[in-house]
Amino acid sequence: MKLLFALFFLLVTPSVRAQVKSDWHPATVEELKAALPSRALVEKERIETEMRTASGIVNSSGKVIAGVVLITAGYSADGKYSHYLVAQVPITIADIAFVPGSYVFGWQRTDEALVVKFYEAATGLEHGTATAHRMPQGSRVESFRLWPPADQSILQIGRFSLPYRLTKMNGQ
Repeated sequence: MKLLFALFFLLVTPSVRAQVKSDWHPATVEELKAALPSRALVEKERIETEMRTASGIVNSSGKVIAGVVLITAGYSADGKYSHYLVAQVPITIADIAFVPGSYVFGWQRTDEALVVKFYEAATGLEHGTATAHRMPQGSRVESFRLWPPADQSILQIGRFSLPYRLTKMNGQ
């Protein structure tokens, strides 16, 4: 009986690990359209989003973390913000903790990196600054991409990336 239990445990354990590993998957176009606005509320303006640049991840509970490029030309946000980010669960990007909510960010290029500044979307209050580093040669350039944690836990902007960690909430 003990041998049977041990065999069962050995067979079930890898599938349980695989389920945890695949809890987050790339968001579909439909999931992105449901999570991201066509016009994002940024401070007092509603700025159009470029949905073809949208990317995100979804967990088995339907919670989404997603982002999209903002079309800021003609708005006061031009030059300050370039992207809109929605987090329906806590996430830490670089060393910046984000609670569920909406954020915007913009970046400045240096010789070797991007200095990325995050802000609360509704208020424009600065939330934190991180440095995105160049990805290895041969990496595909993306306007914005949030990779699933099973692939690589990074948020990609162009040729640069920031690491992220998902934070578990009670009951998840």
